[in-house]
Amino acid sequence: MEPTGWRRRGGSWHLLVSLLLLLGCVFRRDLAQTDDGGKSVYFWETGPWGRCMGSDCGPGGSQSRAVWCAHVEGWTTLHTNCDQSLRPSNQRNCFRVCDWHKDLYDWRLGPWNTCVSVSSRVSGAPQPFTCSGGEEGIQTREVGCTLKSESSPAENAICEYFEPQPRLEQACLIPCPQDCVVSDYSPWTSCSKTCGTGLRNRVRSVLVPPLFGGSICPNLTEFQSCKPGPCTGPEGMYSLRVGAWTPCVLPQTRTTRQAKRRKGKGQGGAKDPETRELIQKKRTRNRLNRQESSSWDVQVGYQTRDVTCVHRNSSGVPRNLCTPRETPLTIQSCVLPRDCQLSDWSDWSSCSKACSDSDSPGGRRERRRRVLQCPTGEGAECPILEEREPCELQGDAVMPCAVYAWRTTEWSDCRVDLLLGQQDRRRTNLTGLCGGGLQTREVYCVQANAELLKYLSDFQEKDKAGQTQRQPKPSVPPLLSVSFHITATRPVENRLCGGPVPNRSQLCQVACPVECQVSPWGAWGPCTFESCNDQSAKKGFKLRRRKITNEPTGGPANCPHLVEALPCDQPSCYGWRQVGLDRCATADQTPCGPGTQLVRVQCVNSNGEPVDESLCSSAPPPDPVACQVPCSRDCVLSDWTVWSICSQTCSSKTVEGKQMRTRSILAYNAGEGGAMCPNSSSLQEVRNCNEHACTVYHWQTGPWGPCTEDPSSAPLNSNSTGAVVGFGSCYKGVQTRKVMCVRVNVGQVPPKKCPDGPRPSTVRPCQLPCKKDCIMTPFSEWTSCPVACDAAGNAVKIKQYRKRLVIQAPSNGGQDCPEVLEEERECQPPQTCPGFRWKTHKWRKCQLVPWFLRQDRPGAQENCGPGLQTRALSCRQLDGTQVDVAECLQLARSIPALTQRCQLPCQDDCQLTNWSKFSSCSADCVGVRTRKRALIGRSKKKDKCKNTQMYPLSETQYCPCDKYNAQPVGNWSDCILPEGGRAESTLGLKVTGDVKECGQGYRYQAMVCYDQDGRLVETARCNSHGYIEEACIIPCPSDCKLSEWSNWSRCSKSCGSGVKVRSKWLREKPYNGGRPCPKLDHVNQAQVYEVVPCQSDCNQYVWVAEPWSVWKVSNVDLKENCGEGVQTRKVRCMLNTIDGPSEAVEDYLCDPEEMPLGARESRLPCPEDCVLNDWGPWSRCRLPCTRSNGRIRAAYTLRSPSAGRLCPDTTEEEPCGLNLNCFNYFYNITDWSTCQLSPNAVCGQGIKTRMLDCVRSDGKSVDIKFCEELNLEKKWQMNISCVVECPVNCQLSEWSSWSECSQTCGLDGKMWRQRSVVQASQGDGRPCSSPMEQWKPCPVRPCYRWQYSAWSECRVESVVCGHGTRYRNLTCVVSDGGGEQDNGGQVDEELCGGLELSVNGDKRIRLKEACTLPCPGECYLMEWSDWSACISICVKEAGVDFGSVRVRSRAVLAQEPENLQLCPDQAWESQPCTGGECFQYKWLSSFRPNSSRPLFWCQRSDGLNVSGGCLPVTPVMDDSGCDPPCVPPTSYCSEAGLCMCEEGYTEVLSAGGLLDQCAPIPVLEIPTAGDKKGDVKTSRAVNPTLTATTQPGRSGRTWYLQPYGPDGKLKIWVYGVAAGAFVLFIFIVSMTYLACKKPKRPERARQQQNNRLKPLTLAYDGDTDM
Repeated sequence: MEPTGWRRRGGSWHLLVSLLLLLGCVFRRDLAQTDDGGKSVYFWETGPWGRCMGSDCGPGGSQSRAVWCAHVEGWTTLHTNCDQSLRPSNQRNCFRVCDWHKDLYDWRLGPWNTCVSVSSRVSGAPQPFTCSGGEEGIQTREVGCTLKSESSPAENAICEYFEPQPRLEQACLIPCPQDCVVSDYSPWTSCSKTCGTGLRNRVRSVLVPPLFGGSICPNLTEFQSCKPGPCTGPEGMYSLRVGAWTPCVLPQTRTTRQAKRRKGKGQGGAKDPETRELIQKKRTRNRLNRQESSSWDVQVGYQTRDVTCVHRNSSGVPRNLCTPRETPLTIQSCVLPRDCQLSDWSDWSSCSKACSDSDSPGGRRERRRRVLQCPTGEGAECPILEEREPCELQGDAVMPCAVYAWRTTEWSDCRVDLLLGQQDRRRTNLTGLCGGGLQTREVYCVQANAELLKYLSDFQEKDKAGQTQRQPKPSVPPLLSVSFHITATRPVENRLCGGPVPNRSQLCQVACPVECQVSPWGAWGPCTFESCNDQSAKKGFKLRRRKITNEPTGGPANCPHLVEALPCDQPSCYGWRQVGLDRCATADQTPCGPGTQLVRVQCVNSNGEPVDESLCSSAPPPDPVACQVPCSRDCVLSDWTVWSICSQTCSSKTVEGKQMRTRSILAYNAGEGGAMCPNSSSLQEVRNCNEHACTVYHWQTGPWGPCTEDPSSAPLNSNSTGAVVGFGSCYKGVQTRKVMCVRVNVGQVPPKKCPDGPRPSTVRPCQLPCKKDCIMTPFSEWTSCPVACDAAGNAVKIKQYRKRLVIQAPSNGGQDCPEVLEEERECQPPQTCPGFRWKTHKWRKCQLVPWFLRQDRPGAQENCGPGLQTRALSCRQLDGTQVDVAECLQLARSIPALTQRCQLPCQDDCQLTNWSKFSSCSADCVGVRTRKRALIGRSKKKDKCKNTQMYPLSETQYCPCDKYNAQPVGNWSDCILPEGGRAESTLGLKVTGDVKECGQGYRYQAMVCYDQDGRLVETARCNSHGYIEEACIIPCPSDCKLSEWSNWSRCSKSCGSGVKVRSKWLREKPYNGGRPCPKLDHVNQAQVYEVVPCQSDCNQYVWVAEPWSVWKVSNVDLKENCGEGVQTRKVRCMLNTIDGPSEAVEDYLCDPEEMPLGARESRLPCPEDCVLNDWGPWSRCRLPCTRSNGRIRAAYTLRSPSAGRLCPDTTEEEPCGLNLNCFNYFYNITDWSTCQLSPNAVCGQGIKTRMLDCVRSDGKSVDIKFCEELNLEKKWQMNISCVVECPVNCQLSEWSSWSECSQTCGLDGKMWRQRSVVQASQGDGRPCSSPMEQWKPCPVRPCYRWQYSAWSECRVESVVCGHGTRYRNLTCVVSDGGGEQDNGGQVDEELCGGLELSVNGDKRIRLKEACTLPCPGECYLMEWSDWSACISICVKEAGVDFGSVRVRSRAVLAQEPENLQLCPDQAWESQPCTGGECFQYKWLSSFRPNSSRPLFWCQRSDGLNVSGGCLPVTPVMDDSGCDPPCVPPTSYCSEAGLCMCEEGYTEVLSAGGLLDQCAPIPVLEIPTAGDKKGDVKTSRAVNPTLTATTQPGRSGRTWYLQPYGPDGKLKIWVYGVAAGAFVLFIFIVSMTYLACKKPKRPERARQQQNNRLKPLTLAYDGDTDM
């Protein structure tokens, strides 16, 4: 039989198919109708609105948009195809926004709505989820543009014009529901009854309140009946109950009774006048003593209460049913409550800011009100008595505020020693230092507009005076016509100046003197007259000169002498200089024989410069030189060489100067008939030279004297005080020096010995610097005198001081500064120290409730009993002067009690004296001390008063034991150097140089002192000053130490530019923060190099060749003495000087390419052969160097050959080859050198140099003259200035004063002091040491505070229950300031005497409060539990925190089972807190003894067992337990004892059939077609599926197909069902289309329709021809 479910499902299928067919037909029909209509396939499309345009601002604008007709397929068509009646508007009115609308419109932001979960927003309904710290949500708000003046809405486009629209939604977090968490139950209370049936209670408290929709708190109380046993007698059913006191009221007949009493007193017995006068004086004296304030009006009234008898079920019964006992008091005196009454507010005071300045904070004004009536009784406390509000003065007459700015003194002189003192303190030779240095100045604060404010103030005063005299008032102050006298401004406190503080030190430059450098001496010139204009003298001078190669500082006058002179005979101004000799020619034109050589000469002046030959006409030219033209058989000699350099510069008796020249034999004679060759001595000639005596004279100059005033010159400015600082000169002056003639190696000689021409000048003009007077600031204002008082209230004398600063030091003879820069004086102490105190007056008479009100009370007596007494209060200054009560209300301690309970003794009462003081102790910790009191009056005879148990007459105490123990506490402080110098002044900041930063110091540890009871006491009790001191060392920084510079090496090249090097070696590395080393060599890290370019003169070293030796003929022909032979000569490298080569040096210093030949092979001419002289030099090749160009050299014939013999060619030519014998030349520039300083400078300005080198085309450096001869362009700068950064050490300020202690008492107090960086380190300077802050412990002081004791039990007088009172005490306790957990120890109240009377900041001291003592049988609320620990509502795994909270609760206690219905509701309250701890909760289990079933409980992470904190998946503990227990999460034990899964989860079984895990039922995510954002709609199965087989204990569930296997994956058949459903869906759609399709129309209609305009479409029909 077919199941019912399938029949029902089949009917549904038929219904679904029919519905789909119907819908398909309707849709197809509508589509066909639209096709028939034609135009409905077109619709109107619109573009966005354009910008609002218009001429006026506001709503008068217009904006437009594009409108077009479109086909449903998306293409655009003609407008006529769309329905014109439906055409949207293309223009509308709009609001044209202008810039000034910004002040009228603004965005209005609504409040954020509640946080909505994302899942509920997507699916439309909240979805179940596992909370893991909070669910992500979104909250929205309304945002709109509004017109601010009317708060009316406006278009959003207006506000969007100025500011983008604020966001409408934001992410938020929905916290997980927090269930209520309660503690474990307390132990069971004892039974509420001693017999019969009663109740036992156990209670628990709330630890975490329910939050965010969590489950409510369970019952906090659990009841259990108990039966101690049967009652043997009648059970007490009734109790006497005391009601609450009624409000305090005044007796109605009080005024009448007082009037009658006064009348009776007036008519009473008369006293004598003297007695009445004494009584009146006493009353007056007492009234003056009290000086009662009108602010206190204490009125004593009365209050009553009821006493009733109640049943155990809380119902009232007659009074006689209660057991007779002493009746409690039902009427008592009380203070009538009166609220605080205040006067009206006073007028606002003037604004504290009496000036106008928008940049500075505004002022404040205040108003006050007085206390008319202070509160009494339970009256309301006084509200605030003073109000303040910000204010700002307005108007044109408001003065501008004072403006403060930093000012500086002038910079001190630049001092290099300050810089060097930082680097090497052992350096003592500081003379001649230059280069980089330091200069300092002071910084101070001044009032920048003081002159302007003074002028405006004076102007206002004159204006007021003018108005008084009725003079017209100018509209604008003539500020432009005011000339201010610029003077130094008075300094003020530095705290008034803001902004960055100007630098107090800076690097500077001391110009290094440039030393004069001169060239070597030139050669001696000819003997010449001193002046060629006067040639009458018979003697002259030979001069030699040198030039300045580097001009020194101060000009050429600081150079040594540049001219030296030798006296000589036969002077002349002009002379002939021999240039050369012509060839030897015979006189008679014969081919050989004697002849002459004409001398080629040139007329030169005394300086060797060529001049016109006519100037030498007075001197005959040199005669021709005799010579010999050899014949063909004669000996042939070469020409004489040039005379050598004179061996001496002068001659004396022992030393003479010599010159030498040589010649050699070129061909020997033919023997007979030919002239013979001379002997070897004839081949050399020697002559004397420099025959003048060695008496050299020159002018020597002394240093220039000081610049003195030139009387002949008028001063430029005779008023030194008016000179402007910074301008250089004020006078013209002159300097003189001594000039004398000096003979070398002898000394001063008469001036006639020196030529007068080069004599230096002895006077020169100079400029006198201006005199600079000392300029100082005026004295600052005296520092304030703060009122300081000692503990006794006496004023302490302190000092105040003022100072002034030197802003310009005197110089150049200006006025000196005064010596006194700072003054001090004692402050005038105030007559009284500020402070107020309460003055209490004598207690008045004890007031009883009027007798007519209590006479009917049982046991009442007329003139005795409990009452109330009052006293007056007044407010006094510390000196006793009475002031208004408001001062004490604000500034004094808490108000003392105005009233107190009193007792007027009755006849039966025992009366005792007050306690005496304790007797003194003979020694500490030994013996006892006592105090006593005694019975008075009739009490001495009463037996009950003699009972010492009830009325003790003496008390005994052990004597206090003052034993103290000292011990250290806390950490050691920083190492602190001894104090040195005073702290920085508040009126000037200056650089004081290096502050001591290392060496031996001390560190401190606090000492604590305890008494014998472990209570903290003053450290003086332990004879300690509060510290343990221990020596410590702050290591001093050691800088990097290098050796001195080595000598410069020789230039690396002997010709042209090279480099020279010097170095330093590392001697000691830095440590302890010393100055770092400069960058070391990368190879060994231990050497610093300095490399600079150098230039070597290419002619510095030259080859010198001696004459050729005699020929050595190899094939000797004894007759002819000719043929092939060899000649040799010696070639040496010599140092070249201005006088020629002087000494031989190593050969490697000379250019090897230029080395002359030392030997040559040639043919010695035979007799009658032609003899030529040596070849002349090669001519220079013309540039460019090509093979087409050539060079030649020539020789000439010395001896003509005999007949028949020919001479060889006298010229020789060779082609020019590049880099062979022809070269190009160009300049080469070297790299810049390192920055070179003066020898006496360590840093600062220097010079970088580079060299210009002439380089040959083959790369060889040659003499610079080769490039200069080509006139090559020199476009390079050879020197530039540079800076070597000065190594400035970090400069720190002095330590500030120690701060106030961080705590006023306790063990953890610290004091701090700071310092700042005055000058940051620069370059390789020593860096700043790290500790910019130091601390040390404060002396330990005990922390005293007022503390409440615990509340007493609720006390009800002599009855069982009702309204009573509980009490607590206020005690003074001492602690070490360790926190709230430190309860401290009780000490004498005197130690808290200086503290404000408050507990934990609460000034309202409550030592008693009303309470209720439940009657037997009542069900009542317990007292509030203690506040729980602060707990953070959080999830550790997610890192989410929702704040902290603490809670307390009141549980219910019941005594009678029948009264349980009358119990009040339990209560709890919570409050936020800070610093809560984040707890976790977990299930724990253990097995009971003798049972296999586990016991489960929830435990907090701190080990506390709780209820309600663990996840709600606890296993159900019932009688049918599962074995093994259900461990997987979301599982539970069913009634049949099987493990099942919760809703939304499916079981996954293991191979053994046991529950392995609970897998969540997968979520089917169905994307919606209309959701463009790809949101997901989520659906979850409502009921979980079950396994196919029915198992025991699982009945009651419907069987379904299970789509998931045990591994949680979809089964195969699910895919088959899905495929079948898809095929069925395609079939239904196809059938719907065929059923609803219309028949084809006639062809004509189709043609008419095709005539319409439509887009061209191409479709591929599968034909390959397309």
